[in-house]
Amino acid sequence: MPRSRNKVASHKRRKRVLEEAKGYVGARSKLYTVAKNSVEKGLTHAYRDRRLKKREYKSLWITRINAAARMNDTTYSKLINALNKKNIDINRKMLADLAYNNIEAFNEVVKFALK
Repeated sequence: MPRSRNKVASHKRRKRVLEEAKGYVGARSKLYTVAKNSVEKGLTHAYRDRRLKKREYKSLWITRINAAARMNDTTYSKLINALNKKNIDINRKMLADLAYNNIEAFNEVVKFALK
């Protein structure tokens, strides 16, 4: 029985991996085995970091809100508690945007929450 080979599929697979490794330095973009390892690791980091990005942004928003809240003689914790007690549904992203871009509006929100 003749030996069967898988040239088309294996060539396509190698080509895809090397295409994904474009822009990598040296052997990482030229040699299949090294490129495969680099691409695999890169995809793993991409998956993990999509989740980390969310965490880091929430931390940034909280920092911005806290800094702006302290300019109004309160803290992040007290402000969020006051907003929750008044049933004001505004998320941290929007509060941080107000604190960063429109401090007057943020000050009004703080005054209203702390009345």
